[in-house]
Amino acid sequence: MRTYRIAVIPGDGIGNEVVPEGQKVLEAAARRAGFALEWQHYDWSCERFAKTGSMMPADGLDQIRHTDAIYLGAVGFPGVPDHVSLWGLLIPIRRSFHQYINLRPVKLLKGVESPLKGREAGDIDFYVVRENNEGEYSSIGGRLFEGAPEELVMQQSIFTRRGCDRVMRYAFELAGTRKKHVTSATKSNGISHTMPYWDERFAAMAAQYPDFRTDHFHIDILTAHFVRNPDWFDVVVGSNLFGDILSDLGPAIVGSIGIAPGGNINPERDYPSMFEPVHGSAPDIAGKGLANPIGQIWSGAMMLRHLGEEKAALAIEEVIEEVLAERICLTRDLGGTASTTEAGDAIAAAVAGRDIG
Repeated sequence: MRTYRIAVIPGDGIGNEVVPEGQKVLEAAARRAGFALEWQHYDWSCERFAKTGSMMPADGLDQIRHTDAIYLGAVGFPGVPDHVSLWGLLIPIRRSFHQYINLRPVKLLKGVESPLKGREAGDIDFYVVRENNEGEYSSIGGRLFEGAPEELVMQQSIFTRRGCDRVMRYAFELAGTRKKHVTSATKSNGISHTMPYWDERFAAMAAQYPDFRTDHFHIDILTAHFVRNPDWFDVVVGSNLFGDILSDLGPAIVGSIGIAPGGNINPERDYPSMFEPVHGSAPDIAGKGLANPIGQIWSGAMMLRHLGEEKAALAIEEVIEEVLAERICLTRDLGGTASTTEAGDAIAAAVAGRDIG
């Protein structure tokens, strides 16, 4: 039997509630499809930081380096500054394992109401491809003269040809399986060095795909087009900062960030990739059974697809669409009354009853 070793990091807040629901659904799919999942659990979190002073042990990356994938819940909780929690766990994993692609689907499904007037299922269906290892989120910088009137703070953005080209190529290859349309997020009218360079690399990459349609928008008007004209887009590629912003706005226009999945991908498969929902740890509802587990479950489907289990991934995605369309066991963010566990049970039961083969 095919067996995949999965590092499970529930993390913080609602991560501890939605991750078990995701595992429940993935186990149901695995049984039906004839493969096994071997879960390796890690308590790396803000709670661990409070006890030990670190989000994960010094050899944490080595502990999970040889797994097949990483299944992450959420990172961050009050009492631990966000830059401490992210740079202590999430970002080291993304960078050490060269997960330079952050992939986030944006799709309006039946049964989910978009806040955009007149938009129905099928009207919005695109991907945001975010550069995940460099760009604006570098650790290069610092402070001088702290506390003094002349205090100075500097943060440098890093754009390399290799970094730009590989994320753009991924976006074009993805678009090649869809509508062959790639949109670039830029801001070259205001950021005078890095963004013109990004534009140059995008033009050079587009020249290698002459039968593709391309366009680019400055990030400010692009966010407006996401709201006014979301049907324009197929695959949108952006730098670390712009991709981060767009991949939160995307789920918002399709009804709920609670159902949005995401993947941090090393396309070469030299290292494990990591799959996590777009939502955060939501400390305001943590422990109340209110969290929507669909984002975590859908992220699990993305993980299975990455592992080569296409049929199982598709079955989970089809069940998610059916549950939403028929409004079965919806959580409160979608207008229902179901608890996190009840929603997970409904999806797991439906998956278990499918012929995956």
